[in-house]
Amino acid sequence: MGNTIKALVAFIPGDCCQNYVVGDLQEMPLDKMVDLSGSQLRRFPVHVCSFTDLVKLYLSDNHLNSLPPELEQLQNLQILALDFNNFKALPQVVCTLKQLCILYLGNNKLCNLPNELRLLQNLRTLWIEANCLTQLPDVVCELSLLKTLHAGSNALRLLPGQLQRLSELRTIWLSGNLLTEFPTVLLHMPLLEVIDVDRNSIRYFPSLAHLSGLKLVIYDHNPCRNAPKVGKGVRRVGRWAEETPEPDPRKARRYALAKEESQEPLAPALCPSLSPNS
Repeated sequence: MGNTIKALVAFIPGDCCQNYVVGDLQEMPLDKMVDLSGSQLRRFPVHVCSFTDLVKLYLSDNHLNSLPPELEQLQNLQILALDFNNFKALPQVVCTLKQLCILYLGNNKLCNLPNELRLLQNLRTLWIEANCLTQLPDVVCELSLLKTLHAGSNALRLLPGQLQRLSELRTIWLSGNLLTEFPTVLLHMPLLEVIDVDRNSIRYFPSLAHLSGLKLVIYDHNPCRNAPKVGKGVRRVGRWAEETPEPDPRKARRYALAKEESQEPLAPALCPSLSPNS
C-alpha cells in the first residue's frame, strides 16, 4: 500500500509531495551515501545537492529524465547510478562531476553520449548496457583510465579503432549486440582480461592466443564455425570450449573413423587394385 501511495504522490511536482517520496532525508548521511533507488522519483530532490561531501548517489529504478544544475555541487561524488530510468540524453551536469569513478547508465533510452563526458578522466567503470546505441560513442575512447566497459544489449555492429587507446581497459562486455565479426580492435589490446561477445552473430573467431593478459572469453550463442584459440590457462565459455586445442573438423573426422575401425571386426584385405590412399 505504501508503494502505491508513493507512486501516486510522485506524479505531483510540489516539493512537499517529493519530500514525502524520499522520506526524512534532510541531513547528510554519516556514510556519505544516499540511496533513492526504486523511490518512484520523477524529479530529483534538489535539497540532496546540499550534501556536498556525498560520495555515493544511487537513483536506479525511478522515472527520471532530467537532473537539476545544482547537482554540480556534488564535487566529491565517486559513484552515480542512473540506470533503469527514462533518460534519452545524459544530462550535461553529470559531466561536471570530475571525481566520478563509476557511472551506471544502463537500461535507459540513450542513443549517444555527450562529448563533455571526456571531462570525467577519473572514470574507471562505465555501464551503458541496454540502451539504444547503434555505435560506441567516440568519447568513450577518451576515458583514459577506464578499466571496465559494459556495453551489452545495444545495437552495436562494430567497435571504433580508437578503442585501443584505452590502455587501462581490462574487461569489455558486448553481449547481445549485432556484431557479425569479432572486433578487430580487440586483437590489438593484449592486456584485456575478459572479453564477452555472447549472443551476437559472429561466424568466425580469429586466434586470441597472443592476448597475453586474457583470462576469460565468452562467445556462446554465436553461429560460429570454430572456437577462438586461446593461450594456456584461459577459460572459454561457448561451443567447443572444453576442446583444447581448437577443434579441427578434419582431425575430428579421422578420430571418428579410427574409433569406428577399432570397434569393428577386422575387414578383409584390400584388393590389389586399391591403395590405402584411393
